Amino acid sequence: MSNPSAEKSGGPAGTVAGPFGLPIDAALASSANARLADVETLLLDCVRGEDPLLTEASRHLVEAGGKRFRPMLVLLASHFGDPAAPGVVPAAVVVELTHLGTLYHDDVMDEATVRRGQESANSRWTNTVAILTGDYLFARASDLLADLGPEAVRIQARAFARLVRGQIQETVGPGTGADPLKHYLQVVADKTASLIAVSGQFGALLSGAPAHVVDTVTSACEKIGIAFQLSDDILDIDSETEESGKTPGTDLREGIRTLPMHLVLGGAGSGPDDARLRELLVQDLTDDALHAEALALLRAHPAMDRARADLRQWAEDARAELLTLPDIPARDAFTNLCDYVVSRTG
Repeated sequence: MSNPSAEKSGGPAGTVAGPFGLPIDAALASSANARLADVETLLLDCVRGEDPLLTEASRHLVEAGGKRFRPMLVLLASHFGDPAAPGVVPAAVVVELTHLGTLYHDDVMDEATVRRGQESANSRWTNTVAILTGDYLFARASDLLADLGPEAVRIQARAFARLVRGQIQETVGPGTGADPLKHYLQVVADKTASLIAVSGQFGALLSGAPAHVVDTVTSACEKIGIAFQLSDDILDIDSETEESGKTPGTDLREGIRTLPMHLVLGGAGSGPDDARLRELLVQDLTDDALHAEALALLRAHPAMDRARADLRQWAEDARAELLTLPDIPARDAFTNLCDYVVSRTG
């Protein structure tokens, strides 16, 4: 195992632009980028099969790009142990294959036509092909996991169960008498944050980091995952451009209730327009005029500031946990990520 204290560098003068343009230690960036190239090679190898259609469909989203956010978390977390440990790169590929598999299934459920700027797999081929391609990616991830040991298999299985549970909970909505906001946050934790948490967990665990470090990284990454989803919620409403990766107000138009909407419907604010906004939020907002009215009222509502405060709290809670870890460049990279997730919403 590498010595964490020996990895501390000389501060800002030794930093470069890393993921999301964040400052990162130059040596850490060099190591992570080299390993990320190995991840990309293995990822492409995993989606290459004997059937031409399956290979083409599997490569479709891999070659469309993406930030490789989850694999990068695996690689950064591995610096709390030995980043060259043999299980680190395969684990990074496992989380990306799992993530990609869920995207194929999501597009079928959402009847999406575009993914990452390209025609979605279900639109280009059929729903059946998209579903089976997602299943194939899950199978390829399982094949890699088998070589990482029973604990890694158990971690992945439990995370996958959470992913499915989160999707079902989102689909059926809160039950009678349930708190809609609490239900929503549980969906976010299961559907989004679970795999981000596993990314940090795999990196630390498979690099041989101490158990308390593994636990701390896992917990902090779950909070970062929740914060990322909340920031997406806010950007979807507040951005004037397509900063969020989709047209502003998409969730509103599609009837997806996110954090600011739950806060409004839960009683946040007491201004003269509140009753009208609540009336709009329970309606079908596919009509352009109604959608524009609701979006304008929501952008001006105090619930947006409340949502930003909630986002900051999740990020600060993650930071507080991270600061208990060894003082190495990887820790700085993770705390900078906490800053980024807040700053991207302004």
